[in-house]
This record gives sequence, structure tokens and C-alpha cells, in this order.
Amino acid sequence: MEEARRRDARLRQRLERGEAAALGELYDRFAPLVHGLARRVLGDDQAAAQVTHDVFARLWEAPERYEPAREPLRSHLAALASVEAVRRLRQSETEALLGAGAGTEEGRARAEAAETRIHRAAAAARADWIASAMPRPLREAIDQAYAHRRDYRQTAADLGITEEEARRRLRLGLQLLSTAHDHPVPGAGEPSP
Repeated sequence: MEEARRRDARLRQRLERGEAAALGELYDRFAPLVHGLARRVLGDDQAAAQVTHDVFARLWEAPERYEPAREPLRSHLAALASVEAVRRLRQSETEALLGAGAGTEEGRARAEAAETRIHRAAAAARADWIASAMPRPLREAIDQAYAHRRDYRQTAADLGITEEEARRRLRLGLQLLSTAHDHPVPGAGEPSP
């Protein structure tokens, strides 16, 4: 964990010096994560690509906003992607409502449906952010159980850990994920000024 934090701090320093190669390394490492989060929220590859571009541009323009001592770079980028994707979704839904006549009964129904979609997207963004911020052992256990349809015994065997440890990791990971609906990523559930 400490080595990862030092690596992230070195990357931030390189970005602060304006090393384009550092941005390229970060992009190669984290663009799939950022794009995937944005795609899940927006449901559109082109919009997700724009969010991906904006997230890395923001990091390039202001690397000092990232604090390696506070969070891993992966978590920071996931949070930026989640907030930006939900902001864009809210903006596009608002624009669509303005064209639909928000004062009518149909407009109110559309506004309610749009707010529900935004709330669900914010919860999905929060879940993705939580998963990306989990320590690697928890993420691996959740991935084995969910993506590969493994039970705790199979997960333990696949990861080379005890069954008890697999249960502990899965329980903790699921507890963390269960909070996704309750608390949005900071800034993701609020309209942008």
C-alpha cells in the first residue's frame, strides 16, 4: 500500500513538472476505469469518452488538487469520473425537460422520471467509486464472486486464501457497497452551479 502511495506521489510530481509521459502512463492505466464508470452512468460511449477526456484534462491542468496522502490515485480519478458523469446526466436531463414544457402534467412526470434516473445513476456511480477505492484484496474477492459467479469456497481457492478469509473479504466488500444508495459521491448528487 505504501509503495502504491509513493508511486502515485511521484506521478503527481511528474504531472506538476508538465511531463506529458506521466499523463500518458496514467491514461493507459486508468482510462478504462474512468470510461467504464462514465459509460455506466451515461449509457453512451461518446459522452463517456468526453468525460474521460475531461477527467484527465482536469488532472493535467491541476495535479495539485490530488493529494496522495489522502487517497489512491485510482480512487481520485473514479470520484472525478463519477461526479462529472452525474453532472452531465443531470444537465442533459434538465435540457430535455426544458424542451418538454416542465409546467405541464407530462412535464412534471418527465421531471420525476428524470430525477429517478439521476438518483439511480448517482448510486451506481457511488458503487463504482466504492469498488474502485476498495483495497485490492477486497476488490479481487468481490470480482471473483460477482463477475465470475463464484461462491466463497471457490473464491478462496481461486485467490489462495482460507474460506474464512474469503467470507470476511466478501462480507466487508458487500457492506461497503451497500452504502452506495445512501450517500452519493461528494458533489455527484447536487446540481452544478
